[in-house]
Amino acid sequence: MVITSERLKHTFSEGGAQEIYREVRDKDDFLGFARRYVFDNDYRVARSALWGLTKATDEELSELQVIRNELIDQAIQTDNSSVRRLTLNIIERLKMDEDDLRTDFLDFCFEHMVSMEEFSGIQTLCMKLVYRMCSFYPELMDELKRTLDAMEIDYYKPAVKCLRKRILRGKFR
Repeated sequence: MVITSERLKHTFSEGGAQEIYREVRDKDDFLGFARRYVFDNDYRVARSALWGLTKATDEELSELQVIRNELIDQAIQTDNSSVRRLTLNIIERLKMDEDDLRTDFLDFCFEHMVSMEEFSGIQTLCMKLVYRMCSFYPELMDELKRTLDAMEIDYYKPAVKCLRKRILRGKFR
């Protein structure tokens, strides 16, 4: 089957996402696929495209390194929580160096990792990304630890509590 926007609009299952991934893999066109569909204005198209891409290996996703900043912009700007979570999932799997630090993205991740209005999947992805960005700078790592210490942890889901504890104990990564 050919991948089209219309097909992506109607992909609602794990099997459908796996099928999209296999077709993109077989064409070896992760970057072209991402550029065509991941930033679509219809959140259903973007969501399904991103969902399919999350099935890729880290090596396959490395093709998307060249559009990491566009992915970051999407994660920051989208109002759709599914698109945000899936975009953050892909960003988290891409390479990040000290020179790649974007303070707007760091601020975004700090804000969303502690936000009680945010879904726990987004909170944990933001926490992982903050940890990675802060690991390059001791003063930022201190800020992360202070922020984690100040969290009223009783109000968070188990995934957030567990990751917080692992980071504070130095057992993450």
